[in-house]
Amino acid sequence: MPDIPELTSIDQTTPEELTEAIAELEQYRERLVNDTLSMAQRAKIIKAQALASLQPQLTQIDTTLEALRLQQSALTSGK
Repeated sequence: MPDIPELTSIDQTTPEELTEAIAELEQYRERLVNDTLSMAQRAKIIKAQALASLQPQLTQIDTTLEALRLQQSALTSGK
């Protein structure tokens, strides 16, 4: 996964940008899992083993998603 640029401050980010970033990151996460499982199946690797190798990336994505959702919540409730 490419490095995620620093999140901009709440003052510089619009709710629409956050919504778009969240949606794109969720799609990336889903594609990463699906592609990995597909490759694991072709390589005859156990599903649990394939998912375990993905866990660090999934944890990072989930942490970033949570931060974006918190930022979005703070931005929309601060209006």
